[in-house]
Amino acid sequence: MKKWQFFDKNSCDCRNVFDFGAKDIRREQLRLQSEAPGFWNDPKSAGLIMQELESLEKERNDFAQFEKTVKEINDFASLENLSLEDETTLEKEYALLEKTLVEWEFKTLLGGEYDEKNALLTVRSGAGGVDAQDWAEMLSRMYIAYGEKQGWKMHILDEARGAEAGIKSITFEIIGRYAYGYLHGEAGIHRLVRLSPFNANNLRQTSFASVEVMPIIDEKEMEPLKPEELRIDTYRSSGAGGQNVNKTESAVRITHITTGLVSACQSERSQLQNKEEAMKMLRSKIAQKHIEEQLEEKRKLRGDFKSAGWSNQIRSYVLHPYTLVKDHRTNTETSDTTKVLNGDLKIFIESELQYLQQN
Repeated sequence: MKKWQFFDKNSCDCRNVFDFGAKDIRREQLRLQSEAPGFWNDPKSAGLIMQELESLEKERNDFAQFEKTVKEINDFASLENLSLEDETTLEKEYALLEKTLVEWEFKTLLGGEYDEKNALLTVRSGAGGVDAQDWAEMLSRMYIAYGEKQGWKMHILDEARGAEAGIKSITFEIIGRYAYGYLHGEAGIHRLVRLSPFNANNLRQTSFASVEVMPIIDEKEMEPLKPEELRIDTYRSSGAGGQNVNKTESAVRITHITTGLVSACQSERSQLQNKEEAMKMLRSKIAQKHIEEQLEEKRKLRGDFKSAGWSNQIRSYVLHPYTLVKDHRTNTETSDTTKVLNGDLKIFIESELQYLQQN
């Protein structure tokens, strides 16, 4: 039997395997909500609904195209006296269908409580001085490039630039279905080894940066934060090198007294907007803390718990004396460092999700 003969009407019931029936029901529910009077009275909530609806519409169209292609292959394959060229065409079509199935199978790994959510991603420079700040900026560009490949929208919420070069920290709001699911495995310490462009002798330098990923939680999905639990400070927004770019105290820092978690935003023009964004970040941090506490408890029960720290590196990027990017959890590696730093993270994201699913 030829490989493409696998796709017959009885053996290709992907609708049930990938839960497209349930997705159709959900899509119809969202469509009815979007047509209800007053739907846009709450723009934020409406935007989230439309985002999910658009994603489900795309999945439905992709599945319709898949079914159409399967039928065409079956009809073509049923013809008599197929030439070698015809069989080659069928093999190519089969390969495309197989690739689609692999992508759908991969998405079944994204079944966590918050995996469908938008995400907040923060990069912070660590040990390594100016080199580390430059490394943090390189990482941020890598994630921007990856987000663009995914078709996500990315918005800078908070940024602290280094006095000489690079960034001390940066926080992105990432809008796209499954943004948190795809990216949460990127959280941890990233190490860079290279010849330093900031060293007069061009010596080899090791730099560190941390990546933090959190799901964006809607205010309606968690208990309201009590005013007495919060300390809100305002200050002037600043640019590179500490230059004041705003004469009013529009930047906002919020401390959750109960947990000690802190969020800050200075990207918007008004204090009110910055406060809203900082509250969004704080809700996400509280949710992420809850996720991490659950994971820590499971690891303690299994006896493989490790505390978070700079010694727990998840990935190394070596640019000298050889080129290699290696994930220390999954042993996934590639020598094409340029491709990775330009946002091609597919092999790492996939291996991370498989690893996290097993652990």
